[in-house]
Order: sequence, then structure tokens, then C-alpha cells
Amino acid sequence: MISSRVPPSPLASLLKLPASTRLLFHNHVHPARQYATSSSLPNSTPQASRRAVTVANDTGRIPWTQLSTREKAARTTQQSFNLLVVLAGIIMTGGVSYVLYREVFSTDSKTAVFNRVADRVKADARCVELLGGRSGGRDVKAYGEPSWSRWARNRMIASRTETDKLGTEHLYMHFYVEGPLNSGTVNLHMTRRHGEKDFEYRFLAVDVKGHERIYLENADAGKMDKRGQGRMFGVKWW
Repeated sequence: MISSRVPPSPLASLLKLPASTRLLFHNHVHPARQYATSSSLPNSTPQASRRAVTVANDTGRIPWTQLSTREKAARTTQQSFNLLVVLAGIIMTGGVSYVLYREVFSTDSKTAVFNRVADRVKADARCVELLGGRSGGRDVKAYGEPSWSRWARNRMIASRTETDKLGTEHLYMHFYVEGPLNSGTVNLHMTRRHGEKDFEYRFLAVDVKGHERIYLENADAGKMDKRGQGRMFGVKWW
């Protein structure tokens, strides 16, 4: 006798299985889809985050094309400021160099004039004898305005320059000399006509207290002698 019982369907048999078994069967039949991402690609690299470029932290390493509008403005401001600082430094250096040359290294600078006049005083036998010391003035010292600091004595030289109506430049200077016996004051007057390069002596004298003035240069005295020649009682006779 043939049985008429219908065998159960596979779906019904599957439904009778436990839930964990059905999940394993589902993953085996329908595997999960894999989606490509930027991190799973073999040639992709993650983009490194960077700080925003500002005037204070810009080092110039980031290319100009990668900067935003605000960052470009910050870099332009920083570079403009750096350029101004460099130009100011160049101008200041040039000014200091010019002053240093005029005051120290130039042949007509006050320091150069002081050194030449001091050497003349030390080389004059009358001055050396009055101040004391050995021949050649090796014991005679020359210095500027006295000060409580002995280091400042060689730095402060009293002098002034002025130009008259004819364009002649006048240089006035005085400083001090000191020897083993006495000390004195040196007075100097030099002139330089307009267009000329070097100064000429008009007056150079050494004054020591209690002694007669010593003249090393006195151009005005020569003029006075020429004016007095041929005159007697205020009348020119020859």
C-alpha cells in the first residue's frame, strides 16, 4: 500500500532548526558584501592634518598653492615685515658706519685732529721741558674733559665747528696735557676754506698755569706784524 504522506519541504525543515544554526547557514549561502573604502585601497594614504598658517607660526614650508586666502595674507604680511626689518638694519648700519668714519677714521675727523695736535705738543721741546718728562714727550699724556672715571678721560674732547658768511669752516678745540711736573691746556683754531680738503692752523698754544703761553701756531700774529710795519705813532712812514 502506497503511503500518500508528502515529505516536508527544505524551508520547513530549516525553520525547525535553532536560530544560531539558521544564521550560520544564511552567512554561508549569502556572504556579506565588501565595499572599497579609502583606507582599504592599497595606494591611498591618509591626509595629514596641519595647523592653520598665521603671521606668528609661518615657517614657509607649506607651498603657496596649498594656502587659503587668509593664510596667504598672513604670509604676505610676515614677509613684508621681515623686509622692513632688513631694510631698517641696512640703513642703521650705513648710518653708524658713516658717523664712525667721520668721527674716527677720516683724516679731518676730530679724533684724527686731536691725535695730530697731541703729537705736535709732545714733539715740541719747550712743552716737554715745561711739563716735564723725557725727550720726545713719552711721559706727557693728552686727554679730553676731566671726569671721575679715568677710562672716560680719553673720550670727551671739547670741540665745535662753525661756518662763517664766506663759507669758511672753523674748528675750535681744547684739551689737556699732563706731565710729571706740570699740566696745561691746549687751545686750537683751524680753518678750511670752501672747496678745500684740509684744515689749516690758525692758532695753537699751550697754557700752563704760572708760565708764559707757548705758541706752536699763530697766523694772526703774523698779520698783525705786517700791519704794524711802516707805522709810527699811527702814521705810515714807509
